[in-house]
Amino acid sequence: MKKNVFFVLLILLFTASIGISCKSQPAPAPAPAPRTQAPDAAKVSADQARQRAMDFEAPAYFPSEWEEIEAQYRAAGDAAAFGAVTAAYNDIFNKAIPLYAQAREDEILAAREQVIHSGFAEIFPHYLKKADDMALSAMEKYNAEDYYGARDTAKQALGEYETLLVGARIFTTRQEIIDRGFTQYDPENFIRADEVAQAAIDAYDSGNRDSAQTNAEEALLRYNIVLANGWTAYAAARRTSATAEREAALTERANIASRETFRGAEGFFNQAEEFFAAEQFKDAGLNYIDAEARYVIARKETEERRLRAEEAIKMAEEKIEESNEAAAEATRVMEGVTR
Repeated sequence: MKKNVFFVLLILLFTASIGISCKSQPAPAPAPAPRTQAPDAAKVSADQARQRAMDFEAPAYFPSEWEEIEAQYRAAGDAAAFGAVTAAYNDIFNKAIPLYAQAREDEILAAREQVIHSGFAEIFPHYLKKADDMALSAMEKYNAEDYYGARDTAKQALGEYETLLVGARIFTTRQEIIDRGFTQYDPENFIRADEVAQAAIDAYDSGNRDSAQTNAEEALLRYNIVLANGWTAYAAARRTSATAEREAALTERANIASRETFRGAEGFFNQAEEFFAAEQFKDAGLNYIDAEARYVIARKETEERRLRAEEAIKMAEEKIEESNEAAAEATRVMEGVTR
């Protein structure tokens, strides 16, 4: 019994000694600290500068320099490195922003010039003023270094000019239809186009841009159909007329008497025939007109030459008659002398 108790005590003491030994061992060394990370604020600044540079197309203007900065950005790991990258992005942005602004200005001025050239602005000057006011506002924001505001306003101004360009195309197409007398070839479409065009104007004035755009596109489509139908019918009519003039010129032998003029007419006529076969009726119609005019000139030249020839023959005959009379008179004189 005593042995058992003693044995149990030994086990307990041994177990306790193991526990004490374990507790007295030092804690394991901490893992090596990871690479020092930049504070969030430094990286956020770099990201913001990077995004701003991209928003104003710095990569497109300075591609090689942009790649260098991008490499620095990827390698950055602490606040100082991100600070340097931020400065680099800001620098390339400052170089890109005047180029970006000039490009937007060029786009706006080009669109505005087309609107003015079309004559649309003379009929609807208040629409042009609205777009001009937006463009001036964009410039003011740019000068105040409100670059995002300037970008957005410039985009709105360009959109206004482009909308006016649609109106200008409608205006010029409609005017061509009227000037050429093509309304007679498709009056129903022309009337409907006028109605839809007016609906587009009403929608635009009320601020409903989507409806204005939809109606404007339909109006332009209908006007173009009228114009195309007009050119088709017009080309056919001019072809008939030019062909008749050509036949008349051949009958009067203008191809011989006025060879050069007739040859020029043939060039336009043959070109017109090619356009007509290819269903390019506008080009065909215009060439038929040129051909017809030259056939008429060739016929006129031929007639003038014929008249000159007849006059010359008449004068020659008169001279011959005069010579005959003179000869007869001389004969009479001689006969009188010999008697």
